[in-house]
Amino acid sequence: MSIKIKSILLIFLVLFIDQASKIFIKLNFALGDHIDVFSWFQIFFIENNGMAFGMEIFGKLFLTLFRIVAVAGLGYFIHTLIKKNARPGYILAVALLLAGAAGNIFDSVFYGVLFSESTTFQAANFLPETGGYAPLLHGKVVDMLYFPIIKNNDGSTLFFSPVFNIADSAISVAVAIILIFFRKDLNESLESKKEKNDQID
Repeated sequence: MSIKIKSILLIFLVLFIDQASKIFIKLNFALGDHIDVFSWFQIFFIENNGMAFGMEIFGKLFLTLFRIVAVAGLGYFIHTLIKKNARPGYILAVALLLAGAAGNIFDSVFYGVLFSESTTFQAANFLPETGGYAPLLHGKVVDMLYFPIIKNNDGSTLFFSPVFNIADSAISVAVAIILIFFRKDLNESLESKKEKNDQID
């Protein structure tokens, strides 16, 4: 199996797991609903307008458009890596990064149109008769993975407080893999891009 096919399969697998988990949570959980899987792990439904782990820095539309541009850039980057016969592990790590970024794009682009608004009283409906809760490109990202590993005496979480999703996990894992195992490959890619830009200038 070629590295191109492996990359495509990895991207679609991560996207499927990410979207399946989000849609299930969206249709079955009210905001704030949670299930204790272990003492240190909960399924906890929240939504956010921002980037990974609920960070909110810029406006919603900007973030959505930025994600789309980033995914397109990563797709082209993977294409060039395959043409240059880069190491398979490096290509797959970048593919995992793309999958994570694309996963949250689906929420931002389509969820506002496809679902009614989730509230603390009821779960959302799919394709509601009255229309979705937000225009295209303005949907909220669904998060549900919560790891309250360390708590203080009053029960407040000291570590790890962010709630995230499969797409966020894919991004974090991909970045860690690249920095730990493929830093040299990344540096070579950046240097190659810099040399190309210098030649153009």
